[in-house]
Amino acid sequence: MLEIKNLHAEVDGNKILRGIDLTVRPGEVHAIMGPNGSGKSTLSYVLAGKEDYEITEGSISYNGVDWSELGADERAAAGMFLAFQYPIEIPGVATMTFLKTALNAQRKARGEDEISTPDFMKLVREKSKELKVTPDMLKRPLNVGFSGGEKKRAEILQMSLLEPTLCVLDETDSGLDIDALRIVSEGVNQLRSPERSMIVITHYQRLLDHIVPDVVHVLSKGKIVKTGGKELALELEKNGYADYVDEEAA
Repeated sequence: MLEIKNLHAEVDGNKILRGIDLTVRPGEVHAIMGPNGSGKSTLSYVLAGKEDYEITEGSISYNGVDWSELGADERAAAGMFLAFQYPIEIPGVATMTFLKTALNAQRKARGEDEISTPDFMKLVREKSKELKVTPDMLKRPLNVGFSGGEKKRAEILQMSLLEPTLCVLDETDSGLDIDALRIVSEGVNQLRSPERSMIVITHYQRLLDHIVPDVVHVLSKGKIVKTGGKELALELEKNGYADYVDEEAA
């Protein structure tokens, strides 16, 4: 279970998060919505342990372990996965090589044996077919020359291989057309399980038509100012964020 209490964080001395309280139980999908500059991506980076994002007050715990002092690699080994809004390109590193290296690094950190090449190839073939990740994409350098949809499908493939227990999706719908959005969403939904929690960060209801959340939060000025069910996302789609921008969290 993820538990965030009174979380304050800043970047380069700029206060971004101003008291986040959030509990995500196993199996739950929480959507976080809000206007630009509200702190949504900052929250995802703080959860992932990104450098330069400093926690100044409050705490983050996952399955009873304090994450405040853990590095990004340690959080990943504990089950955390962050899907970036803009997946980075890594020239010279084949996608297949990257995926195998990432998977074996996770297995080693958990005290497991490395996966054999034949088993890895079989696993990737099965999962890549579902996400329409072609053999050509797997041979190409990671994300280099990929379209927006290809980048997101490759990232969800990575998530599927690593099988994290906490998935944070930072505006996964950004830059996707309707078909790519459907494919990526289907890949995410296949990973939903009673043991896996998800936080879906988005501006728009359209993603939540495909990945239906259990709980929706509105983030404004670094605070959660409204929490509700999936119908809250529909309200935001209709009325926008104006009613919440100036609210303070209770």
